[in-house]
Amino acid sequence: MEFIDEELLRYSEEHTTAESELLRKVNRQTHLNVLKPRMLSGHLQGRLLAMFSQMVKPKQVLEIGTYTGYSALCLAEGLQPGGIIHTIDKNEELEDMVRGYIAEAGLTESIKLYIGNALDIVPTIDATFDMVFIDADKINNATYYDMVFDRVAKGGYIIADNVLWSGKVLEKYRKKLDEDTAALLAFNKKVQDDERVENILLPVRDGLMIARKL
Repeated sequence: MEFIDEELLRYSEEHTTAESELLRKVNRQTHLNVLKPRMLSGHLQGRLLAMFSQMVKPKQVLEIGTYTGYSALCLAEGLQPGGIIHTIDKNEELEDMVRGYIAEAGLTESIKLYIGNALDIVPTIDATFDMVFIDADKINNATYYDMVFDRVAKGGYIIADNVLWSGKVLEKYRKKLDEDTAALLAFNKKVQDDERVENILLPVRDGLMIARKL
């Protein structure tokens, strides 16, 4: 997952706006108490998501994959007044933790948490999205992309995480082509070939695919 020298990464973080006290708390408690803490967006990627949100000034955001709420809190930083982040996660064991962080941030009216299968929940949300952040099961990346595309505003953004998959998108970094890697290869090609968007794949952490709807 680490594509950059550790010292360079630390230098980058030292020259990036610091996390808020609450985000530091979410980061710390996730690493102490939750399985697979590497799933957290973290400082550098979190500031990038927050900056995207500040630039877009979204009214409606969809996040597929809440985890412990770090990225939702970052995406909330650029919301327009009265804006909503709809964030979905299937892990009910993290619900109380996430709701606690949302309340601590004073965002109970701005971040709406759904617990369940995103494939079932997304169609029930009555909104046109200015931003979509996909950070869930990689097998369904293409399905999520297709499901939300017509509901993204013109000029809106779809961002997908983990699209470099610890480097395994390149044959030299994998022992075999597993199901997740195959799905990500197909997803990256799908976005690259989609004439309805302009896109950039950024090698930040585990890779971010950013597509702007034309």
